[in-house]
Amino acid sequence: MTEITIDYDKCEGADCAECVDACPMELFTIRGDQIIIQNRDKCSLCEICVDICPNGAIKVKKE
Repeated sequence: MTEITIDYDKCEGADCAECVDACPMELFTIRGDQIIIQNRDKCSLCEICVDICPNGAIKVKKE
């Protein structure tokens, strides 16, 4: 299983949403003004979300 975490102290949420647009597996969605992780089991470990996040708020690791 893949562990994906968002540091909400660093995340700009809906104001940024780069991860939502970039993820080819559509793991992220916007709820209110916050980014939510959905369908964790579909993560391909490509780490595009990690690379594109301007604040380094996303971490991905295989458990």
